[in-house]
Parts: sequence; structure tokens; C-alpha cells
Amino acid sequence: MKRNIAIIMGGFSSEYQISLLSGNNVYKYLSPKKYNVYRILINTDKWVCLDDTDNEYPVNKDDFSVVVNSKKITFDCVFNAIHGTPGEDGLMQSYFKLLNIPQTSCGYYQAALTFNKRDLLSVLKPYGIKAAEAYYLNKGDTIHEDLIVEKVGMPCFVKANKAGSSFGISKVYKKEQLAAAIDKAYSEDDEVIIESFLEGTEVSVGVITYKGKTKVLPITEIVSENDFFDYEAKYQGQSQEITPARISDRERENVVHYAKLAYEVLKMKGYTRSEFIIIDEIPYMLEMNTTPGLTDQSILPQQALADGIALSDLFESAIEEALKEK
Repeated sequence: MKRNIAIIMGGFSSEYQISLLSGNNVYKYLSPKKYNVYRILINTDKWVCLDDTDNEYPVNKDDFSVVVNSKKITFDCVFNAIHGTPGEDGLMQSYFKLLNIPQTSCGYYQAALTFNKRDLLSVLKPYGIKAAEAYYLNKGDTIHEDLIVEKVGMPCFVKANKAGSSFGISKVYKKEQLAAAIDKAYSEDDEVIIESFLEGTEVSVGVITYKGKTKVLPITEIVSENDFFDYEAKYQGQSQEITPARISDRERENVVHYAKLAYEVLKMKGYTRSEFIIIDEIPYMLEMNTTPGLTDQSILPQQALADGIALSDLFESAIEEALKEK
């Protein structure tokens, strides 16, 4: 008997359109011979199931069911393709936990923790995982520019603490640029993290649960044509994403060790993609994404392909791992 699989996509954040691309790509690769696959669009206005001609059928939030052609459909598993809130910050994970419906991403605690860059890096610090020097602000705090410069130096990065796809991020070279950069970050979140500039090799490391085991995928080196790996570099072709990364064996061993350590220490499941800057063979973590991009061009799918994993196998493995929980 085929399982009913819901692919959730959309969300409430600036990553909405990227999530639609990811969700539709998963839909393309999941075999209709193995699963009955349904696309569920979630946004601030509606939760609806889309058929192949994009007709909409309302989702009953009480039990996450939908009626299509007079037939009530419930779901055996949810494939989470929502980047940002509410798919990457623990809200959807908590909802499905209460309904006892397996879902493919990490648990609600892990999602909330990793979505908060400050908290993630603080939790991992005792395990020897290094990060940039940082200064924190909450909306309404007095901005002491001299203290910021003293703590993190120049240049520095000003980031929204809870945002993805490089929304709300600026590279700041002068103290006079801080106020505008902080305002930009506040447009995405009410918390800001200001980090020292790390000059080294930027890499992205996919760690997943695949066929029951933790697997570190081939590492990707990020070479941005812009000043840093911003939105245009990520999504408009203004960067090189080189897999496998052109790093030494020692650098590879170190970053694999710490990426896998973070995954296992946090008791993760599903997909993660962690970003590091390598300086003098030492990896410094920037962040961990728990619902990374899943288009054909996205980094984690490219890493899977480089490891010989077809995208149909990558996506189906996530579903089968989630189904084991029930």
C-alpha cells in the first residue's frame, strides 16, 4: 500500500519563493509508484493542497487532513521544504509532533536552536567548535558603535540572528556604516549578531542521515564574485560552488570532524548544511541550516550527486527515515 506524503512549502519569511522551488523539485523526484505525493502550500493567508493544475483544497489544521474530490486524505509523513519560519524554527515540527505525524527534518528543539545563530554557536562552543568574535543586539538596545568596533573590529558582518539566504546581512568597513546595516538586519529579525570578519576559505558541509547512518557529503568550496556570499551570489550565479572543495587533507579531516560532531551532539536527523570558514586548518562555524535548498542547483543536492546519490534516493531516504519513527 502506497504511503501518502505531504510536501510542505512556502512559509512566512523572505525565503518563500526559494521554498516553492525546493518543494516542487522534491515533488518532481518522488516516485508516484512508491508514494501518493501531495503539495501543501503554507503561507500567512492559507494552508492549501495543490493538485497538478494548481487547484486549491483547504487543509484542516485540526488533523492536517484535506478533502479532495469528496475523499478525506490524511498523511503518513510530511516532507519539510519550508526554509525559514515556520518550517525551520521548530513551529511546524512541534505541530506535527502533537499530531504524531512523522516529518523529515530535525526535531522542534533542534530546529529552534539552530535557527538562532547566537544560541547554536554558544551551545557548540564547549565541544571545541570555534566561531567568530560576536556582539549581540536586541531591537531597542542602545547602539554603542565604539564598543562594537572594539569587540569585533573592522571589517565586520552585521546579520539578522534568525534569517536565512543572506537576507538582512551586510559587510561593514567603517563605523559610520553600522547604523544602516543594523537597520537592515532589523528588517528581518528583532535580534542582530555582529561578527568579526574571518579571512579564510569558506566551505559548506552537508551532513545527513542516509540509510540509517550519519553521512558527511563531499564538501563544497564557496568562491563569491561579490564581496561575500550574499543573496545574489547564492541564487543569481554570482559565485562558484566547487565540489569537492580545494582544501588540504588536514583541512578536510578537521571540517568533517566538527560538522559531524555538531550533528551528533545536537542529536540531529534529516538534512543539515553547515557553513564554515577555514583559517590555518581550523574551521570556524558560521551557522547550520536544517532545511537547506533542495533544487537541482542547490548545494546539498549537488553534494549528494557528487557522492553518487541520485536525488530520488536522497529525498526518498529522508521519508523512509522519518517513517521509522512511527
